[in-house]
Amino acid sequence: MTALPTRTPTRPASRPAPARGPFTGAVAAEWTKLWSVRSTWSTLLAATLTMAATAGQLAIYAVNANTDDDPGVNPGIVDVGEVVTGALDLTQYVVLALGLFAITSEFATGTIRTTLRCTPSRGRVLAAKAVVVGVVTFLAGLLLGAVGAAVARPVLGEWGRVPLGGTVGDVVASAAYLALAGVLALGLAAALRGAVLTLTVLLALLMIVPLSLQEPGITVLTRIADAFPGVAGTHFLAGDTEPYPAAVGLLVLAGWAGAALALGRWALRRRDA
Repeated sequence: MTALPTRTPTRPASRPAPARGPFTGAVAAEWTKLWSVRSTWSTLLAATLTMAATAGQLAIYAVNANTDDDPGVNPGIVDVGEVVTGALDLTQYVVLALGLFAITSEFATGTIRTTLRCTPSRGRVLAAKAVVVGVVTFLAGLLLGAVGAAVARPVLGEWGRVPLGGTVGDVVASAAYLALAGVLALGLAAALRGAVLTLTVLLALLMIVPLSLQEPGITVLTRIADAFPGVAGTHFLAGDTEPYPAAVGLLVLAGWAGAALALGRWALRRRDA
């Protein structure tokens, strides 16, 4: 009796792993690096506490001004969104640390050499870092805006209001401002390499120099100050129409961020890691 031939069961062909482009891989690597260090989490915690404390303090100031005997300092009903954007004056400097540490920590520890071995294109490395820093600081801005609004509303009491559209718009605008400011910090840090030096330059650009130009009250100097990133961001957050529309303020800030990235890319290509 002839035995019937047996068939060997065939295994289903395994699906090939989805191809990942070099830039996508660089972004994924930078994302992993950023979230794998404790400094990221501690910075976000510090930023949350700073926003809560600053928003609460500004809300207290508004209540005190409304209940003061001097009618000249009565601001009336205050939008919660105004408190959120006002609290960024201090909170932003904590968030900017995310942009700084994304690259200065690698220069300090020498791990930038490993990064450049894995991704030889220095422009690609900086672009990937910019995407990650921009996304993370934008999301952090949304969180901080929600925290600031949640703290300010009960403190303001009868002197506060929360228009849904306006509050959401202010929170999103705050997040956009922080994202561009974070990319600005990253670009400067790539060029300057040191966290302390970069933070000093940021303080000068965002606050010290513009305030010095505005103080004399001379029109020409004030117009020059309006071109600095911090002042442009303030006009954007306030929704000003003078000296330029709020959208122009956002574009000015974006221009500074782009220029900082270009400077950082030039420095990375010119100097050894």
